Amino acid sequence: MNQKLWEPQLTGRSAIEKLQAEKGFKSYSALHSWSIHNPGEFWSKAWDDLEVVGSKGSVFYTPGKDFISSTFFDEARLNVAENLLAKGSDSEIAIISILEDGSRSEITWAELRTKVAATAAAMRAEGVVVGDRVVAWVPNVTETIIYALGALSIGAVVSTASPDFAPHAVEDRFGQVEPKIFLAADGYQYNGKFFDCSEKAQQIQQLLPTLKKTIRVSEFEDWIRPFIGTSADFAQLPFNHPGFVLFSSGTTGKPKCITHSGAGVMLKAQAEMLYQFNISQLNKVFFFTTCGWMMWNWLTMALGRGATIILFDGAPMAPTPTRLFDLAQNEKLDFFGVSAKFIDSAHKEGLVPVSTHDLSSVKTIGSTGSVLSPESFDYVYSSIKADVHLASMSGGTDICGCFLAGVPTQPVYRGELQGPCLGMATDVFDSQGNSAAIDEKGELVCTVPFPSKPLGFWNDTNNEKYLAAYFEGFPGVWTHGDFASKSATGGFTLYGRSDATLNSKGVRIGTAEIYRVVETFPQVQEAMAVSQDWEDDTRVILFVVVKAGQEFNETVEKEIKTALRTQASPRHVPDLIVVAPELPRTKSNKLVELAVTDVINGREVRNRDALANPDSLDWFKGLVP
Repeated sequence: MNQKLWEPQLTGRSAIEKLQAEKGFKSYSALHSWSIHNPGEFWSKAWDDLEVVGSKGSVFYTPGKDFISSTFFDEARLNVAENLLAKGSDSEIAIISILEDGSRSEITWAELRTKVAATAAAMRAEGVVVGDRVVAWVPNVTETIIYALGALSIGAVVSTASPDFAPHAVEDRFGQVEPKIFLAADGYQYNGKFFDCSEKAQQIQQLLPTLKKTIRVSEFEDWIRPFIGTSADFAQLPFNHPGFVLFSSGTTGKPKCITHSGAGVMLKAQAEMLYQFNISQLNKVFFFTTCGWMMWNWLTMALGRGATIILFDGAPMAPTPTRLFDLAQNEKLDFFGVSAKFIDSAHKEGLVPVSTHDLSSVKTIGSTGSVLSPESFDYVYSSIKADVHLASMSGGTDICGCFLAGVPTQPVYRGELQGPCLGMATDVFDSQGNSAAIDEKGELVCTVPFPSKPLGFWNDTNNEKYLAAYFEGFPGVWTHGDFASKSATGGFTLYGRSDATLNSKGVRIGTAEIYRVVETFPQVQEAMAVSQDWEDDTRVILFVVVKAGQEFNETVEKEIKTALRTQASPRHVPDLIVVAPELPRTKSNKLVELAVTDVINGREVRNRDALANPDSLDWFKGLVP
């Protein structure tokens, strides 16, 4: 039995306690079972508890022939932006924005509503209509939120990326959705340096021929000023109207454009905030994120709870390692969201906030991005705060939410995610597709549809990419690509990725964008990038096979890393580059990343018989930690 690190003090006042009492259940497990066996009833209840503005209709869930075709709220009409702006009092603060250099700004709910209405009017003046795409390549600042809410008011589809993405990486993403309006960064601060984005913004503009208008962040206020005073006009849209496009890179081709229902994302994220994290009106909610990660979308949804959201743009440990703990103290955060990598880094820095900071306001510490190690659990409770709900979360871009998260009525056990979110039929399957035994490792799956499942992939004929991404493992069952096991406590333990997706600096990336850059080097015959569990975190290793007659030296290695940083993004730079004699491939000549991933992580190789050169794997055994 894992060690119990925290026990909740139940008051009967939290949303999840009220729901459990209302339904007459004695345990979270029983409540969760009801929520997944009655998806229509549960999500209808969540709609009511969240006080969603709109018409719900009488049909809450319609099972389809499969996971993809099942739908929610077929008769509903609502607007996401209207809901996100509905709860806050005019004079209260809606958004606090903080930059690395210490600059801080606030905007009230009244100001936010005024500026969103003006932004929608400015977009309409540029010809933006329902279904058009607007994109942003921007730092995590208030203007980005206003821009997105303005677009959602109209029924336009929003897509964002962080400004450390290179122009061609941005083109690979935004170019596919043919955007009409582009919000571009002037520059951003990171780790004590200022990065001017002017030249790259011009390049991106030229690479997106469908653009009708480009606005720099510094020009945003001037752009909307003529429309200040315009009355809000929210388009009432079906529940499954597209609201966001997020991107997930694979091993080949351009990043996949995952199209999400705006309402589905909103309902899922806010249900998590209500039930799993007990976030309510006037709470101060923070998550360290960029605009290129789905946690930005998730954080934005907290506005719909009437919470104040705190944005931070910059390096999490600049100018001092205590920077985010300073922010938590100074802003009196209720919810403090960071990556597992950040907690590990704070531990290695020897930070002891419990002795140096007043974190009495912090009720919940959220962690995601990668697996939170048992040692990091110890560190949180010994060195950050003893009486805090540590909620390790797991989900992703694919669902814009969580499969597993906090359960505020349950204890926290060392190394475990507390349990599945309500409405999420999360399980672990063995290789035969059966529910795995307690403590048996297997694939993390979801067996019942949920509102934030993707509507589809952009321009994906017959859902071919959609099916291949999630449903090839077990027919009709969402397979997420994580190794996991269930615990006797009702919790789950995660062990890292079971597919070839990389986890770089807490963000999942594909390998195709790495290969596109690396294979342009004349010294490289072929390359393979994989993730390895390393020192309670993960590292990315790039293996290269050198062309005959070519030399691979330190200079070439530096040039590759520089090229990846400037042509893709800093998170595409591997932690290690290693020359390999040979890479494993199938009999049809396809490189097999998963086989190498399994070997260097000390796992049994799956489908070894499918390899044309299985003996090539023996060399990689020398890299097992």
